[in-house]
Amino acid sequence: MNVRPAIAYHKKCRETQFYDGNTAIMAKMHFNYFVFVVFTILALSYVSCQEADVWSRVNPSVLRVGNGAEPADLDPHLVSGVTEHVILSTLFEGLVNLNARTLQPMPGVAESWELSPDGREYTFHLRHSARWSNGDPVTAEDFAYAWRRILTPSLGSEYAHMLHCIQNARLYNEGKLEDFSQVGVRVLDPHTLRVVLEHPTPYFLSMQIHFTYFPVHRGTIERFGRMDERGTQWTRAGNFVGNGAFQLDRWEPDRILVVKRNPYYWNASMVSLNEIQFYPIDNLNTEELLFRVGRLDLTSTVPLNKVEPYQRNYPEKIHISPYLGTYFYRFNTKRRPFDDVRVRRAFSLAINRDDLVRNVVRAGRAPAFSLTPKGIENYIPPESAPFNPEEARRLLAQAGYPEGVGFPPVEILFNTSEDHRQVAEAIQAMWRENLGIRVGLRNQDWKVYLNSLSTLDYDIARSAWIGDVIDPVNFLECFTSGNGNNRTGFSSPIFDGLIEEARSASSVSERFERLREAEKLLLEEAPIAPLYFYTRVFLMAPNVQGVYPNLLGYIDFKNVFWNVN
Repeated sequence: MNVRPAIAYHKKCRETQFYDGNTAIMAKMHFNYFVFVVFTILALSYVSCQEADVWSRVNPSVLRVGNGAEPADLDPHLVSGVTEHVILSTLFEGLVNLNARTLQPMPGVAESWELSPDGREYTFHLRHSARWSNGDPVTAEDFAYAWRRILTPSLGSEYAHMLHCIQNARLYNEGKLEDFSQVGVRVLDPHTLRVVLEHPTPYFLSMQIHFTYFPVHRGTIERFGRMDERGTQWTRAGNFVGNGAFQLDRWEPDRILVVKRNPYYWNASMVSLNEIQFYPIDNLNTEELLFRVGRLDLTSTVPLNKVEPYQRNYPEKIHISPYLGTYFYRFNTKRRPFDDVRVRRAFSLAINRDDLVRNVVRAGRAPAFSLTPKGIENYIPPESAPFNPEEARRLLAQAGYPEGVGFPPVEILFNTSEDHRQVAEAIQAMWRENLGIRVGLRNQDWKVYLNSLSTLDYDIARSAWIGDVIDPVNFLECFTSGNGNNRTGFSSPIFDGLIEEARSASSVSERFERLREAEKLLLEEAPIAPLYFYTRVFLMAPNVQGVYPNLLGYIDFKNVFWNVN
């Protein structure tokens, strides 16, 4: 998934803001002024707030969460970021859940399932007690309808490829097959769903926590428009119907989004929290200050310059753990001068990643010379060449820009965040020193930034990808031709073919070898420049329980609670 700040991310669709632009601007200005006034009061009132228990009078039924940015949408078929996924995971539930400690599959809407001996056919048995937030039963047909919707070509879902492991799903999604009954999704009865895969997919059950596999309520979708219509009002509070442990209560864009416990959820009695308040705070220092004075209980990340002070002074409040994610820069291969692979490689070779990690991003992160992080089973990713400014200058001169002379004006695009700016400024300085090129900086709000990526309206863009599942193909398939998460213009039939060969490989070793070949080609063509591998860094009130470290950064909010003893 795409990510906005360090915790979240690789995230994009039509806005669900139902008011005109001037109203939106005024609302945001009003909120920012409100935050400024609150900060002034709180700063004066809590000079020594970290030394006191600022959560001593907390409401144990409410959790206040910094969500990093305003969600682009709440339609699970039209989003792509962690920002949205965090919220959607409270509002929907898939067939299978994951244990947040171990990431092992466990029952969700499906109370049990069987897998055929050849590893290609799952039969799911749905709970009779599963209900939508309006009281309607959740049925196998709801999943079939949802999967048909996300695969419908006219919807244009950028994440539909997540379902391409299902038999004939890709053909249907590409418009080469019109009859959905030929896709490997079979409704055997209201509570039995059979799924036939193109090939064995070991991580298929794990994918069920991803929003692309969530069911949607057909009656609600079609009440507000066609099945394949984007940006309708079904995601508004008052209209929204989900099947998760929580239901949408209030959504004031750019201010707050509130979910409350869903009384119809099949396991509602085991949900501790009555309410979760999500705050779209894209200023990391603002988020940190709100946490410090006890106005947030959980943050999306931590400003880079605050990590070491928290580790030193308040270790019980900061959490750092391994995270399956890579921070990288995209190059627009359709726009001069980055349509030349020599220029792309020169820019990548001119980045001192060791220096970037040591002096800028820190927090236990490691320099990245591949797209896929290390530590995925037995997959050993190939690596791009390390820092080599001499070779970078040679390639740049070969491309017609000796010492940067004649190089056109270009910019680094990043979504609004002080951390992203610090990284961009560090890279900007490296390119000026090592290539003789002055690169501009351009920041945009999350939604605008996502649109710029999707329409290739950029030169160089900050990006990141957090694994949806623990498998290298989840990183690499993003750069296949026409993939909605590609956003570089890069296209290679050889790369595409290697990914397909990996999918149908007869052994794990053969599969990983094809993926290594694909990643090697990707690094050579350099539509991206990997920068560093993530760690998951966030702040959490000491008495919040049920949030565990795991590679996917997965939080099962229905099991989160306050320890008030």
